[in-house]
Amino acid sequence: MTSKLKIWIIVIFIILAIGAGVYFLIKQNNQPGRLDDFAKCIKDKGAKFYGAFWCSHCQNQKSLFGKSEKYLPYIECSTPDSRGQLEVCKQANIQGYPTWEFPDGSRQEGEISLKELSDKLGCPLQ
Repeated sequence: MTSKLKIWIIVIFIILAIGAGVYFLIKQNNQPGRLDDFAKCIKDKGAKFYGAFWCSHCQNQKSLFGKSEKYLPYIECSTPDSRGQLEVCKQANIQGYPTWEFPDGSRQEGEISLKELSDKLGCPLQ
C-alpha cells in the first residue's frame, strides 16, 4: 500500500469520525428534556425564578432541571459587571438569590426541591 493511499484512508477515517460526532451532538441536543413539561407548567402557573448568573445556588437550582432549564421562568437580576441589580428585580424587591415568587404572592428564598415546587404549584413531577 502506498503512502498516498494510507494518507487518504486516514483522512477519510477522520472525516467519518468527525461526522459521526457532529451527528451524535445534534441528535442529543434535539431530544426533549426529562422535565420539559414540569418546567413549562411552573411557568404557565405564573411562578417567577429570580437569580443572578454568578450565584452558585441559582446554578444548582437550574441544574435540577437539566436540559429543561430553558423553560423555567428565570429572571436575571445581576448587572453584567455583577456589581448591581437590574431594575426589574429592584421593582420586585428581590433581596437574595435565588428567590421564587409564586402566584399567591408568597416568596421563598434559596434552593427549592423539585418536590416542593410540585407541591406548591400543583405541577406533576414526571
